Amino acid sequence: MNTMAISPLIGVTGCRKIIDGYEFDCAGHKYLAAIEAACDAVALIVPTSGDDLDRRALLSRIDGLMFTGSPSNVEPHHYGGDASADGTLHDSRRDATALPLIRNAVEQGVPVLCICRGFQELNVAFGGSLHQRTYEVDGLNDHREDPEDPMNERYATVHGVKLREGGKLSRLAGCLAGCNDAMVNSLHAQGVDRLGNGLEAEAWSPDGLIEAISVKDARAFAMGVQWHPEWKVMENPFYGALFEGFASACRERQARLLNEQQQKFRNAG
Repeated sequence: MNTMAISPLIGVTGCRKIIDGYEFDCAGHKYLAAIEAACDAVALIVPTSGDDLDRRALLSRIDGLMFTGSPSNVEPHHYGGDASADGTLHDSRRDATALPLIRNAVEQGVPVLCICRGFQELNVAFGGSLHQRTYEVDGLNDHREDPEDPMNERYATVHGVKLREGGKLSRLAGCLAGCNDAMVNSLHAQGVDRLGNGLEAEAWSPDGLIEAISVKDARAFAMGVQWHPEWKVMENPFYGALFEGFASACRERQARLLNEQQQKFRNAG
């Protein structure tokens, strides 16, 4: 079997949407397009089925998982937070699907890349908590975009992040000692408050807010970022380095799974 001719299969978390009275599992096209372009992989939307999803079957067949951003927020009861302000968007179906799926994926060595809401899900899944409105927290900046701006302006890089020297993200970006800065976009109202168990901060915004995290003892790539590296990923070397690290881990898992399958066929023969 020529494994080089087979594209990795990457699951992408869906959101539950009601459109014209019908329920849909949806994912933003920019995430799917980034996987196709930057990972040379096939993207598969994961349904928001909660505990009805056969996570074991899913994780045995995919080479990686991306947990995407979303207009909705993790319901605060998952991290012991106060009730959300009126008008806050939630997606209980996604919570019920994504939070246990993150934990299972990391446990089973499936590469995981978490973006924006996904970054917050990673923190909550490991016992962390969130600021529900960073712009109301003393000492923190307003990290929201202006929804009236054109899309290119909303996703433009607007502030720097300081990468942990010698950290996983710093190494992916090819940073040298003393050169651990990068520019990112910012389109979020919530953020990490208490860091989850077994997680490590990888980057901070100028106000001290954690902007990237990784799972310390993960068997495979397991990282989350608060910004949106999927936006025009092929035009941004820093964003591209993050995706390449994720893609490399997905390819390694794919090769391992294919080798295991081939060994089973040989043994059966």
